Amino acid sequence: MPYEPQRWTPPPATPLQGVYAPNDHLDAVELFAVPGGGPEDPLLDDDGGLYTGLHDGRVVRIDLAGGPTTQLCNTTGRPLGLEWLPDGDLLVCDADRGLLRVPREGGSAEVLADRAPDGPIGLANNAAVAADGTIWFSDSSRRNPLERFTEDILEHAGSGRLLRRDTDGTVEVVLDGLTFANGVALTPDQDAVLVAETGSYALHRVELTGPRAGESQVLQASLPGFPDNLSTGPTGTIWLAIPAPRNPAADALHPRHPALRKLVARLPDALTPQPKRMAFVLGLTADGTVTHNLQSAGARYHFVTGVREHDGWLYLGSESHDVHSVARVRIPDQAPGA
Repeated sequence: MPYEPQRWTPPPATPLQGVYAPNDHLDAVELFAVPGGGPEDPLLDDDGGLYTGLHDGRVVRIDLAGGPTTQLCNTTGRPLGLEWLPDGDLLVCDADRGLLRVPREGGSAEVLADRAPDGPIGLANNAAVAADGTIWFSDSSRRNPLERFTEDILEHAGSGRLLRRDTDGTVEVVLDGLTFANGVALTPDQDAVLVAETGSYALHRVELTGPRAGESQVLQASLPGFPDNLSTGPTGTIWLAIPAPRNPAADALHPRHPALRKLVARLPDALTPQPKRMAFVLGLTADGTVTHNLQSAGARYHFVTGVREHDGWLYLGSESHDVHSVARVRIPDQAPGA
């Protein structure tokens, strides 16, 4: 598919101050080794198990008490977001294969959805599952594969969307025109669904009930970094992973002539705008108000792409190839700055 960058003027950068002020809370993370790189999204069970997908296609369960690590399956793709289905099986968003069901005890992955009404699902990324089994999930891009996510963000073609899979298997488009649609979470009472738009530093909310059902609004129009996975904690906090802060060089490219971004897309990685190393997690209310701000300079853990609350802890995952662990840290009542 031809690479066709679109001109876009980013919103003014939100400084790391006030509720976003730097702090060192994530310096205190405890690390659990995983048998491969890129544990993008952690998911917990009630028996001391942590599940995650790895770069090589494996979905594994790590025993947090030190027991053996087990492999549930190899999707033969790239497993990203994980969620529990109502029947106890595992839902896997696979960047290459779509929505998959994996038996909790392990076994072959079953494809639940790999097409939308207008064609194939391009890049299934993150999901939220309603109590009735309805699945809300992001299709990050119909133009670029996961390994070209930087190019997709610079292209800013808006080919990402939020999709819904009903219990009868029907897939519908809920919100379209997003630049690298990413994290998805349901509000605590499931009256709305939130979706992160990585390429525009934005967080959207779509109403699911009442007279405004189907309407969307922007809750955060200029986050201080690239928003990634979302999850809803048992206490109602919506957690947002931010793998990297905004990049001034990337922002400067967006309004320029598309030919310049075409040139940048062909450059080696070492010559393109690179993310600053850090760890960054926000806690939010369902209306987008910041309640928690957890950061570090990334010495012990970095490029946080997934975050999950469980039993008073936050568990962090990272899509980075050089990360071979999942981190956890105690949840503060209120992080510095929030």
